[in-house]
Amino acid sequence: MSADQTLAFDPDCHIFSGCGFPAPGLHTFMYEPIATVGGIDITKPMLLAVLGSIVVVGFFWAAFNKPKLIPGKMQMVGEAGYDFVRRGIVYEIIGKKDGEKYVPFMVSLFFFVWIMNLWSIIPVAQFPVTSLIAFPAALALIVYVMWVALTFKKHGFVGAWKNMLGYDKSLGAILPLIMLLEFFSNMLIRPFTHAVRLFANMFAGHLLIVMFSLATWYLMNGIGFVYAGASFVMVLVMTAFELFIQAVQAYVFVLLACSYVQGALSEHH
Repeated sequence: MSADQTLAFDPDCHIFSGCGFPAPGLHTFMYEPIATVGGIDITKPMLLAVLGSIVVVGFFWAAFNKPKLIPGKMQMVGEAGYDFVRRGIVYEIIGKKDGEKYVPFMVSLFFFVWIMNLWSIIPVAQFPVTSLIAFPAALALIVYVMWVALTFKKHGFVGAWKNMLGYDKSLGAILPLIMLLEFFSNMLIRPFTHAVRLFANMFAGHLLIVMFSLATWYLMNGIGFVYAGASFVMVLVMTAFELFIQAVQAYVFVLLACSYVQGALSEHH
């Protein structure tokens, strides 16, 4: 990919130079393959996803490979992160007894989503992998399959459908309507919204950062320097805000995953 395509604008384009503002768009999220392995084109987001997995696995391996009674700095950070997800999310939603077995999965999910988001503000990377819908959709699908499997395992075939469709004979005549609504809500809308919530926030955040970054460069000409400073301040503000949103979205994604597991294990939907 050329430098112009990567930056999504002409570096020589400035205000008062006869060219319009190069507004970012969908092309900002499209990358040409950087390599082809076994007939599969490898793009920058794919590479970042793999690196993110390596970072998460490598960090926890380094933190807990040789645990000590008096933990070092790396182990302390690892324990703090693990305990945050375990106590702050899993135990709160699923409960300590039922939730313990799901802690490793939820911890992995939280830190994987977080690092995928965090790439947005890492120099050179500068792209949130979760701003491409395929990645949140794949993660949401994993959670969805787990939820369905747990529901059938816990309640059996008939009981599972009652759980997922909100069966309650006390509803009387409106029961068929409620079951129809629950079917669309749980079987179709739930995985869609789980994925889109993460995707939309990361997509919008990255787009805003790119827009203000482009505006800063575009305004660096003549009197435009005055406005370029204000635009650069917005880049810093949006980056700081994005750092907060990245963690929040990882938290919300895992929180919803835990709520789905809790719903599968409970007697009532």
